[in-house]
Amino acid sequence: MKESFFSLSINDLLNSLKIEGFNTSGASLLFNYFYKKLSLNLDIPNLAQSTQTFLEEKYDFSLPVVSKVQLAGETRKFLVKFSDGLEVECVLIPFQGKQTICLSSQVGCAMKCSFCLTGTQGLNRSLKTDEIVGQLMAVKVWLNEFDREAPPISNIVFMGQGEPLHNFEAVQKACDIFLDQHGLSIGREKITISTAGYLPGLKKWQRSGLSVNLALSLHCPDDTIRDELIPLNIAYPLREVLACIKSIPLEKKRFITFEILLIDKLNDSEEFAHQTAVLIQELSPLVNIIPFNPIPGSCYQRPKDDSLERYKNVIESYNIPTMIRKTKGDEILAACGQLKS
Repeated sequence: MKESFFSLSINDLLNSLKIEGFNTSGASLLFNYFYKKLSLNLDIPNLAQSTQTFLEEKYDFSLPVVSKVQLAGETRKFLVKFSDGLEVECVLIPFQGKQTICLSSQVGCAMKCSFCLTGTQGLNRSLKTDEIVGQLMAVKVWLNEFDREAPPISNIVFMGQGEPLHNFEAVQKACDIFLDQHGLSIGREKITISTAGYLPGLKKWQRSGLSVNLALSLHCPDDTIRDELIPLNIAYPLREVLACIKSIPLEKKRFITFEILLIDKLNDSEEFAHQTAVLIQELSPLVNIIPFNPIPGSCYQRPKDDSLERYKNVIESYNIPTMIRKTKGDEILAACGQLKS
């Protein structure tokens, strides 16, 4: 079976061409045409015929298939099918004249968070690097064909299906491909990886030198309630997770976001807001408050607007930048916690 071109970093491709004695300039040429220009064939000016033949024989240049698109306002949800027939959802979210793409890292998820629809399907498998990159490229190709006037995709968030740090190696390599200046050239400050607090993955991040933004699903400082919301907290308690995060060096313009999903009468009290602020204030944090998005079969309820505002005001009283995330796409189950294959 051929290796996917979309699993290759620029260095992988350079080494492959070098070993076979081909001109290594073909690597940057390919990245430029495939990723920047969306010219997804090997009929590229200045690429030698012998190099084209080698690449055709060695690599698979096909992308996942967009099998369904749903629209809610300007938010689009894409169902993306892979070569084995399995599918994931990713979401395109407009903001300030640009777009953020929310990518999945696994088919399903093993974390079983009680507020999340993805967790109800369990984990089927982790995605390969080319399948993660392929989601973005398949959406870009779809936009190029059906909506050329759409704003550019400027930001990437790993907040779709799956726990990204449970699939760290594939996610890290996908980030390397997204960041490469010869290809998509996404800025490091424009990529955010979210985690429920998967400590083994955070320790890999700590050792890896990966330099993008980190978001932690914190939700509640009380371990009993956090155990209910995120069962992973039983194995990897919040305090251990925060201690590990403190040891991850952040370069300039990198930041840590703490996501607080609020549920009516469960974790939306001002007392919890104070405890949360005290817990994280030394980390120069940003806070996103997310009102619970209803999912089928859940007993949880969305919090009242005044509860959201009170929680926000408490956090801000500690000089922590805080925003309430506006719900987008919930009518097509495209909002936070609503994705499912």
